[in-house]
Amino acid sequence: MKCPFCSDEETKVLDKRESGTSNRRRRECLKCGKRFTTYEKLGGLVTKVRKRDATEVDFDQEKITEAIWSAAREVGGKDKELAKGLSDRVVQVLEEKFGGYTVPTVEQIQDIVEKVLVEGGHYTTAKAYILYRKSREKLREAKSTMVDVENTISSYMDKKDWRVKENSNEAFSFSGLLLYTAGKVMANYNLNEIYTPTIADAHRNGYIHLHDLSHGVIGYCCGHSLKNLLIQGFGGVPNKVDAKPAKHLDVVVHHLINYIGCLQMEFAGAQAFNSVDTLLAPFVRTDGLNYRQVKQHMQKLVFSLNVPSRWGSQYPFSNLSFDWVPPEDMKNQKAIVGGKEQDFTYGDCQKEMDMINKAFLEVMTEGDATGRIFSFPIPTYNLTKDFNWDSENANLLFELTAKFGTPYF
Repeated sequence: MKCPFCSDEETKVLDKRESGTSNRRRRECLKCGKRFTTYEKLGGLVTKVRKRDATEVDFDQEKITEAIWSAAREVGGKDKELAKGLSDRVVQVLEEKFGGYTVPTVEQIQDIVEKVLVEGGHYTTAKAYILYRKSREKLREAKSTMVDVENTISSYMDKKDWRVKENSNEAFSFSGLLLYTAGKVMANYNLNEIYTPTIADAHRNGYIHLHDLSHGVIGYCCGHSLKNLLIQGFGGVPNKVDAKPAKHLDVVVHHLINYIGCLQMEFAGAQAFNSVDTLLAPFVRTDGLNYRQVKQHMQKLVFSLNVPSRWGSQYPFSNLSFDWVPPEDMKNQKAIVGGKEQDFTYGDCQKEMDMINKAFLEVMTEGDATGRIFSFPIPTYNLTKDFNWDSENANLLFELTAKFGTPYF
């Protein structure tokens, strides 16, 4: 029996024991003096191997021998018989561990090969084996990142994939198809390159669900400063059209809509603006608008944020917060119109805020031309301890809440 440490064939048996599956021999090398254990199989217990796709194939020890021999040759090994002896040891460990009752997986067998090589002192061969195993793993991951284009497109066109209807705000359309196919590529990339193997495997095997996986490289929701938009105008993107700060309410509304729409695909979730009524009220005042005109602008805002367009085949996911009354930290600030401070404060614009809130609530409660609910924007209302529960606007707010359940509080 060849010594696995020095390859000398002069060994002696120190002890032997019999079990139900093999004969165990404790041996000592007469050349190097090291001791090792061998097993003589009474009958092969490992007959099947479970592949990575869960199918089972016949166990073939020769594949283990060849894998060890290939790794050994990479580092200058010249003794294939030693590789055979090491593969015998791998089989012995497999039979001890699985005993014919459980089918080992490819990964489990490879783990045992590494263990046997290291415990036998074959460190350079073990390193070569591990590196080859890792390179094969990378190759498999690269293949898994690839998407079957024909199957992907037909899955969308035939509505076979649940993801086609995952987003209720997304229409079945050509732009939806573009988003779906690109999303599938990004989802695979994120699983293989962004998340750890443990998390990725947990998702693939159904232990957890990674929502919006196609958007894994960007942020989820984002709140933006409406005040900055009023001061700086709509722009700042290289090679794109810039607009100066708005001087009138209709322009502010357009800026707000376009801002949300343009950034929709840069975040997975909602785009939000705070203090909408507080910051827009001065424009109502300087424009001298009546209620009918204010409502017209609120209709423009709401309808425009509910149009599926080429910016993603779905409605822009938007959230607007309303203060109801000028906040303590803003009421003494000079109002901004046209990017410049005015000679009055936000606290002076309660009447205009009431007009905006009334108009917005009426538009949202009325719904579209068929009376259907507006999905967006999702309104959030900041209610303070001095909230006037008996006002006309309060009644409108809770009528909307009762009818559609739309507002957040």
